Amino acid sequence: MTVRRIVPDIHADSEESMTASRDFYGLLGLEEVMNMGWVMTLASPTNPTAQLIFITEEPTAPVVPDMSVEVEDVDAVYAQVVAAGAEIVRELRDEEWGVRRFFVRDPNGRVVNVLTHRR
Repeated sequence: MTVRRIVPDIHADSEESMTASRDFYGLLGLEEVMNMGWVMTLASPTNPTAQLIFITEEPTAPVVPDMSVEVEDVDAVYAQVVAAGAEIVRELRDEEWGVRRFFVRDPNGRVVNVLTHRR
């Protein structure tokens, strides 16, 4: 299994707090690379896998995740997680914005968004 990146997901109270976060983390060298209104990704221009995600809401899931793990084959990872008996918070599905993902709860109670970008 190949992990492409691991990104902390930060629950933002509002779009205003996302803007303030963008401005603050811009001081540290991160730049906005994606913004859909409810979710925004900041990344380092010199190391694009160094990222932070800010989320105000999760439109297709019951909770905002605590982190995102991008993998090469989300279907294979989903099968392993289900076989291991882990708690699936949100079933595997394709999203309209180009990712295939599921949510799983880790042993510490954190919700992990496991995804792959569809080609």
